[in-house]
Amino acid sequence: MASIPTPVPAATHGRERLDLLDVALFVRAAQLANVSAAGREFSLSAAVASARIAQLERSLGARLLHRTTRRISLTQDGEVFIARAEALLDAADAARASVGRAQSEPQGRLRVSMPSSFGRQHVSPVMPAFLRRYPGVSVQLSLTDRIVDLVDAGVDVAIRLGALKDSTLVARRLAVNRRVICCAPAYLAAHGRPQHPSDLAQHECMVLGDQRDWSFVTPTGPVNVRVTGRLSADNGEVLRDALLAGFGIAMKSTWDVGPYLQTGELVSILDSYPLAETVAIWAVYPSRSFVPPKAVAFIDFLAEHFGDPPYWDIERDGSRRHAR
Repeated sequence: MASIPTPVPAATHGRERLDLLDVALFVRAAQLANVSAAGREFSLSAAVASARIAQLERSLGARLLHRTTRRISLTQDGEVFIARAEALLDAADAARASVGRAQSEPQGRLRVSMPSSFGRQHVSPVMPAFLRRYPGVSVQLSLTDRIVDLVDAGVDVAIRLGALKDSTLVARRLAVNRRVICCAPAYLAAHGRPQHPSDLAQHECMVLGDQRDWSFVTPTGPVNVRVTGRLSADNGEVLRDALLAGFGIAMKSTWDVGPYLQTGELVSILDSYPLAETVAIWAVYPSRSFVPPKAVAFIDFLAEHFGDPPYWDIERDGSRRHAR
């Protein structure tokens, strides 16, 4: 939810001064598509909440919300204003965080973006624990496989997997992203086990996106294999389902297939030939000059939760899983 600002300051818009409480109330009402529900979160009656948003509209000289008996929606002016309104609230949070006690106490709204599958499996389950630890912080979490522009999207922290391409961002490594070439035992029973990376050219290999070039380290030097297969996907869960069904071979991260390797539903192959590229799980953020305490707290929390080595690379008996 939008953080509730102290009602003293106001923001200047043209000749009018905007009350930050009204701005926060509008943003939350738009998120919930319900003025009354937003009012309850701000300890306001439905009538008062509606009146405050109406006052905001009068101050702006524009209608922000379409209202019906059941729900609300943004007008065209509302669509334009809400992005600026969210930025205004974030600026207020940053201003408060820069002085006094707030310098060391995480608070305010934290916007986070991360890949869908990784977020659902390894971050979503511990979000309540993070919010309980830091009661002054609220989180807006976006699970998307699209690489977002942190500045344009107003994102405080993004979790990214693999090699980083944007050198303008500040990055902190959270965990190694170990990968295996794997398949189901049923696939090996039907098609045989590859003994050398070059054997993969004769197998049904499934790929994420356009990642058809798999590079390995061998005793005679690097080997690059252009794999072929009938299934490619932009979501790793599709490949994992096909692996479990015994359809083919795929390159997968252990954070995604670790439990299935432990139970034997999947097995790793070509373990003697490490993958050439070492990749990691990163927390990235826009600037080193000012990192809000809420962002630092979230990054530290995830690093602590994942561990070193990460918990998904530890066998049930406590030993480290053999993976790359």
